[in-house]
Amino acid sequence: MNADELKAFLDEKVALYNKPDFIDSDPIQIPHLFSQKEDIEIAGFLSATIAWGNRKMIISNARRMISLMGDSPYDFVMSHSPGCLTKLDGFVHRTFNSDDFITFVIALKNIYTNHGGLEQVFSKNIQENSLQPSISEFKNVFFSIEHAKRTQKHVSDPLAGSAAKRINMFLRWMVRDDNAGVDFGIWKSIPASALSCPLDVHSGNVARKLGILVRKQNDAKALAELDTQLRLLDKDDPVKYDFALFGLGVFEGF
Repeated sequence: MNADELKAFLDEKVALYNKPDFIDSDPIQIPHLFSQKEDIEIAGFLSATIAWGNRKMIISNARRMISLMGDSPYDFVMSHSPGCLTKLDGFVHRTFNSDDFITFVIALKNIYTNHGGLEQVFSKNIQENSLQPSISEFKNVFFSIEHAKRTQKHVSDPLAGSAAKRINMFLRWMVRDDNAGVDFGIWKSIPASALSCPLDVHSGNVARKLGILVRKQNDAKALAELDTQLRLLDKDDPVKYDFALFGLGVFEGF
């Protein structure tokens, strides 16, 4: 199909999947449990962090994370004592364990106490209308506290070659504001035009079949290639096409 046909096809799929029904089967349902900005941010960040593997297991374990935090993630992060952190013992999602969870809680408290919160950190270092340098610097700030080296693998670094799928998904949740009811749009300091597609096996395979991605690996170079093509389709809101690519791959087996 030509460029106009491709855009019309993908716009149709965005309209099909970018609506509240999508929430019921997606990890974004976890931050949707909350109304306070900081609760949404923290619940979203933790849910996105473990968003790999079986989707039902992701959602189940994300709910468990929030439950272990007393269903008040921001209050838990800001008010926890060392004794409170023992409540997290035994949590595990694949390679993300309770030690990682505890480190994340401590790191988040540092972010909110000393760096103005998650939005403030991610809104810095946007370069050439890209958030990938911001993600890399976020990782540096996040792990400025004492931590085990193994925990670093749970925050990707695009400048080290990663597609950073989970963080880009989290950023989509926080930044996109299209009144469709799925993404939150609570971060006003970051333009949607700077977002990158959460590139995973599903969106990558669909993009290749559609001819908008050539590179075979799902890495930072592939993400840059895909971003370029999606911005040609919509320079102001390129990542809306994540709904189309993901929906085609997961729900339609395209």
